[in-house]
Amino acid sequence: TMSTTLTVEGMSCEHCEQTVQEALEGVPGVQAAEADRESAQATVNGDADVDALVAAVEDAGYEATG
Repeated sequence: TMSTTLTVEGMSCEHCEQTVQEALEGVPGVQAAEADRESAQATVNGDADVDALVAAVEDAGYEATG
């Protein structure tokens, strides 16, 4: 399984982390996602396309780079 780390800007609270995690887990191919506001990163396990992951985070209202 592939692991992808995204940089996610704009997460300020636990709810933000949850929102980003749920957005990422909704992407086809994602098995698990974990967002961490302290490091401004999200780690995704699965074989999802990075562009799709970034788009999902941006749709949720955050800035993401893969």
